[in-house]
Amino acid sequence: MMNLVCFTEERSAKEMLQIIIPKILPANYNLHHIIAFDGKQDLEKQIKLKLKNWQLPNTKFLIIRDQDSGDCITIKKELLEKVEFSGKQDVSLVRIACRELESFYLGDLLAIETGLNIKKLSKQQNKEKYRTPDTLPNAKKELQRIAKNYCQISGSRAISHHLKLNGSNKSTSFNFLISGIQKLCSTEP
Repeated sequence: MMNLVCFTEERSAKEMLQIIIPKILPANYNLHHIIAFDGKQDLEKQIKLKLKNWQLPNTKFLIIRDQDSGDCITIKKELLEKVEFSGKQDVSLVRIACRELESFYLGDLLAIETGLNIKKLSKQQNKEKYRTPDTLPNAKKELQRIAKNYCQISGSRAISHHLKLNGSNKSTSFNFLISGIQKLCSTEP
């Protein structure tokens, strides 16, 4: 049996991953553990040693963090350097949520509509800002604006149950996350 271990910068990402990953993992994989750090600085500070000291055999790793206002390429490069230091680069995947985790949700307004019980929200999916939610400078504020009852952790849990995992999400970074997990877990170490 193979294991997948995930490292996230926040608990809301952990809530999402706990729901979506079991839906896409192959039968020979176990979602072993999801570690939510206390923000991106905590993740970046601890990731090298967490990976280097991980002893469970047959394990692959996913690291996910928000882009926020930083440069996506630089952030990913710096995380990949930390992974390389650990010696686990062949079994690790780094993904950046462009700009924030909430962009994933705004890419599937039907999931928000269903999860948070907001009538007719999905009809707005063809508006420009929802066609390309990864470009929104503050997706969390946008989600709070359209969903007054959105709270990060419970909202992530409620919405994630309804996210489409078939590549139809308007968030390109979400689709890259899903396809990256599938590719990572389709090969043996």
